[in-house]
Amino acid sequence: MNKKAIITSALPYANGEIHLGHVASTYLPADVTTRFLKMNGVEAYYVCASDDFGTPILIQSEKEGKTPAEYVAHWNKRDYEDFSAFNIDFDYFYKTSSTENISFVQDVFKKLNDSGHIYEKEIIQFYCNNDEKFLPDRYVKGICPYCKADDQYSDLCESCGRVPEEITDPKCSLCGATPTKEKTTHYFFKLKNFSDSLAKWLDEAPNLQKDVKKYVQNWIKSGLIDWDITRDIPWGVPVPLDGAEGKVFYGWFDNHLAYISTALKFLNDKGIDGKEFWNSADIYHFIGKDIVYHHYLFLPAMRLGIDSEYKLPDYIPTRGHLTLQSKKISKSRNWYIGLKQFLEYYPADYLRFYLVSINPYSQDDLNFDWDDFTTRINSELIGNLGNFVNRALGFTKKAFDGKVPEVDSFDEKDSEAEQKIKNFATDLSDLMEQNHLDRALKRIMEFSSFFNQYFQHKEPWKKGPGTANCVYLSVNAARALSIALFPFLPESSQKIWEQLGLDGEINKSSWSDMSLLGISPNHVLGDASPIFVKVEESDIEKHKNQLGPSE
Repeated sequence: MNKKAIITSALPYANGEIHLGHVASTYLPADVTTRFLKMNGVEAYYVCASDDFGTPILIQSEKEGKTPAEYVAHWNKRDYEDFSAFNIDFDYFYKTSSTENISFVQDVFKKLNDSGHIYEKEIIQFYCNNDEKFLPDRYVKGICPYCKADDQYSDLCESCGRVPEEITDPKCSLCGATPTKEKTTHYFFKLKNFSDSLAKWLDEAPNLQKDVKKYVQNWIKSGLIDWDITRDIPWGVPVPLDGAEGKVFYGWFDNHLAYISTALKFLNDKGIDGKEFWNSADIYHFIGKDIVYHHYLFLPAMRLGIDSEYKLPDYIPTRGHLTLQSKKISKSRNWYIGLKQFLEYYPADYLRFYLVSINPYSQDDLNFDWDDFTTRINSELIGNLGNFVNRALGFTKKAFDGKVPEVDSFDEKDSEAEQKIKNFATDLSDLMEQNHLDRALKRIMEFSSFFNQYFQHKEPWKKGPGTANCVYLSVNAARALSIALFPFLPESSQKIWEQLGLDGEINKSSWSDMSLLGISPNHVLGDASPIFVKVEESDIEKHKNQLGPSE
């Protein structure tokens, strides 16, 4: 394992609140992974930034009577607060509109331009006579020329994931009128020139998902198109060339460069050489499947275009979209749950547990279902994990005044239980390193289930031979669980840690510590009380009724 890592997530667009769909695929898996790496002694930093530029922000800020800068500052602060409430523990959260990012983006562009990867071209662009403006991609909708899906943006088909050369049957998404075509001059990035080097990178990158690599390689084989990287709007990173006044970079040109500029700002401010660290670390970019094209083609090509001055990603963990009650999330139809709203109902750890449980390391879509949430929390988190911890610690308090007893020689069941603890860290590590977080959490629940059965089999309440061994091993299993759970359920794991009567913060524990029998005889436990509270079905019905009307 590399002892340095930089972790990023797709940047949240500073144009509205964070909802469950945002955190499921990118922020939560990145946070769990970062916590795991840190517990393994990796100098890991999780950095992110709000994505501040683009026409939607310009238009929405005008509607609210704010400057774009004021508008994005509001959402940057609000998003960070919501992430923090969900225990997404960024080491640094910045913004694409920072002076550092603007300067960095302009510098990368100049290098690409000097190396011959940029050219200027007069193009015909959609223009809305009704709104009297050139229409950026997000303001033209139509039919995808590749898969024929309707109601798609002209810069990304959400159905097939490709970037259309030109959308069919275009309409202005502001007013619905059919736009005209007018001449304007834009700058282009020679993406076509990178076909061979991108194919080589994909062939040689061992840690990228095979299924994603395969269809990106097919895109390359079918022919890449050069990429229009500028727009005619006043809100964005200005193009630093004479004669380019009034032009800014397209958001997808500048926003993923903020991964690098944000990391450099954070590391350099800490007195660490940011560039050197970046190039010697494992680089993780956590994304959703809708932005594969950008992260597997645009992002690496731009880094290749500046001679890999900043190394390409080692991992791009890509997951599917979250649906809600089996329907597509839609803010406009009120078919969504805001993160802030959810955390007013239930603790962050309930949502973290559920979303990791249902989220495989694949591009398969996942579904948030209120009834399934209730079942998993009540039967798995509470009925299995919470029940075991409460039984083990509660019985020790009641029968032994909270003092762990001296052990006798182990019988076969005791030895099996001891071995489970000793193998626990290794059993989980491979799954965590391979980003199978759902499987790792399932393994933790299987460990808890084993010890529930062990406790039941030993019947310590009968005070027969072997009672002390059962209590000793069960308390140590609870300790192992608290450490294993920390990346997933940081608040609950700390509560277990404190009930065990252990000092300090659990995040100071190393991952391998869970496989030690770290609680000795005569250790005194803290106060035991239930870690979790049951989810009531009557409350769930209220939450369901707040959705909609659905389609």
